Amino acid sequence: MNEIPSSNDSLSRRHFVRAGASAASVAALAHAWIPANVHAAPENRIKLGLVGCGGRGTGAAAQAMNADDGVDLVAVCDVERSQGEQAVEILKKQKQDRIKVTPDKIFTGFEDYKTVIGECDVVILATSPGFRAQHFEEAVRQGKHVFMEKPVATDVAGIKRVLEAAKVAKEKNLKVGVGLQRRHQPAYVEIVKRIQDGALGDLHYLRVFWDGSARAGKERMPGETELQYQIRNWYYFTWLSGDHNVEQHVHNLDVGNWIKGATPVRAQGMGGREVRNKDINGQIFDHHFVEYEYADGTRMWSQARQIPGCWRSVSEHVRGTLGEAALEAREFSITGPNAHSIRLRKGEDGHQLEHFPFFEAIRKDLPYNEAEHGANATMTAILGRMTNYSGQEVTWEDAMASNMKLVPDDLVDFNSEPPVKPDAEGRYPVAVPGVTKPYEVWY
Repeated sequence: MNEIPSSNDSLSRRHFVRAGASAASVAALAHAWIPANVHAAPENRIKLGLVGCGGRGTGAAAQAMNADDGVDLVAVCDVERSQGEQAVEILKKQKQDRIKVTPDKIFTGFEDYKTVIGECDVVILATSPGFRAQHFEEAVRQGKHVFMEKPVATDVAGIKRVLEAAKVAKEKNLKVGVGLQRRHQPAYVEIVKRIQDGALGDLHYLRVFWDGSARAGKERMPGETELQYQIRNWYYFTWLSGDHNVEQHVHNLDVGNWIKGATPVRAQGMGGREVRNKDINGQIFDHHFVEYEYADGTRMWSQARQIPGCWRSVSEHVRGTLGEAALEAREFSITGPNAHSIRLRKGEDGHQLEHFPFFEAIRKDLPYNEAEHGANATMTAILGRMTNYSGQEVTWEDAMASNMKLVPDDLVDFNSEPPVKPDAEGRYPVAVPGVTKPYEVWY
């Protein structure tokens, strides 16, 4: 990787806003929490690569360029060329002179993520989560800084790969960001600190929710292979998404772990497919409930549901001996003798804010590695899926001692065999509580 010197002539925060150096949406974020010296002098360019050009990947690339004026997008990769081309066109409308992606730098092969990583200084990994561990491992091998979306894996084998690669990244002084953006939103940071400083007294229990809507399953297209279909409909296949309690609810579970400063030691729960059970809905459940237990006996009750017409909430709640904290919608509050409330600021976009410290760490060569807490949050979600798919209590220790592996290593093109296949009626195998084993692949 080319050396990226720290900028000695960075734009000040005030100058950055006055000059209109970034998109209007970023100007709204120009509050006190944005680092003053993160913007680069033009001569100190950082080459950015993007692997996975869907909405989240495209958004992350824009946010990376918003966070540092010296970042240029130089190469992208997606298994669908049209998706890569679309991402480039969208980004050109926002950052015309900083999109250096020529047509020959839009890659589509299964192994082309390696080429994109080789082209850049910093890579954004935003494909479906099943491939995250493999891609992160390669980026670290090549010595590149990484921003990767959550979750960081879909199986225990992937978690172990991420943790090992994270160690190597530290040895190589590589910076690693993970898309658990709540940790970068000032309102979250303040409330969590107050809780950890004793505002609620001794903690009794936590409740975390991701009860909401879901994306629609996708119908099969004429001529596409089975693997092509599964990747296009990735959300509904456990090996690719981890199930929705891993893919989305990981955010709320991470907040629970953050507050506790620990990971659970065991879990038990229940879940299933009540209404979302067509063939286009693949394998995943539509509801999960898990009781997690931490080493000190504190419980965290976790609920993730995607059933139309039901109560909706994406939030975190904590009860202690002195009161309760509610981190819900835009209003965060603490009750009791240490009562406090705070609203999320209008421009407090965590997806944007998480890029500022990441690029500041690169510019100033500061320690920065979020891979471990990203892996712990993801493993907490996987632990919950294990207990719900099996109907058994599962301990963290036993889960990590296993090597549950859902994602194959030998996918080379769309003609490769996926790890799961439909039966004669087009139905996919689904976990059955009481029958499925917690540490084994059930298909």
